[in-house]
Amino acid sequence: MGAMKEATLLELRDVSVQYGGVKALAGVDVTIDEGEVVALMGPNGAGKSTVLKAIFGLAPIESGRVIWEGSEIKLAPHEIVELGISFVPQGRRVFRHLSVYENIEIGGHNIKNRAVLKERIEEAFEIFPALKEKVSQKSGQLSGGQQQMVALARGLVTDPKLLLLDEPSLGLAPKVVKEVFAKIKEINEKRGTAILVVEHNIKSILEIATRAYVLDKGKVVTKGTGKSFTQSDILEKVFMGVV
Repeated sequence: MGAMKEATLLELRDVSVQYGGVKALAGVDVTIDEGEVVALMGPNGAGKSTVLKAIFGLAPIESGRVIWEGSEIKLAPHEIVELGISFVPQGRRVFRHLSVYENIEIGGHNIKNRAVLKERIEEAFEIFPALKEKVSQKSGQLSGGQQQMVALARGLVTDPKLLLLDEPSLGLAPKVVKEVFAKIKEINEKRGTAILVVEHNIKSILEIATRAYVLDKGKVVTKGTGKSFTQSDILEKVFMGVV
């Protein structure tokens, strides 16, 4: 246990978000350290995706602060990408008429140096060799699982310190879900990328998460290590609405 604690990468301090009179988040605190995988769990409408959007400048923060590497940030999404944060929204948003290569290339649209961009795309293919075989195929012809891999690869092109993933396993077959989680783990271990992931698939995410937060009605109701959740009934209680 003598290892040094990893530096804190990102903190949400007492963040509240309101959409048209509805409080989506009510005073949320979340911390992610360098190289960690942190899960956000909870029932539908709990505010999980809003946490990611608040970090990425896509949700109106009413009060509270987002702290990145020790400094408060209030930026537009394209500026947040420059800091080293990448967001993969839910729903496998690939450009169906573009090739796999073109889709991944779009992830690096802010990289002016072509040689660097090419290198980053190659690095993404190292994690996703199956996509490399399909570089020139139209993304609309791929299976749902492959499209999700394209979306993940695109999120890596900026070489982020933090990857925000919103429901990466949504709508995928169980076998494919397993592959997606194996890839998320590989990104974290091989590249040291910190990952904050919103996920319904509790069992799969707890196997790879360092820590987890459970949200309900816009608040963090409990947090702990991945292991502590696997050994308690708190999740059932939250999902059954007992908390």
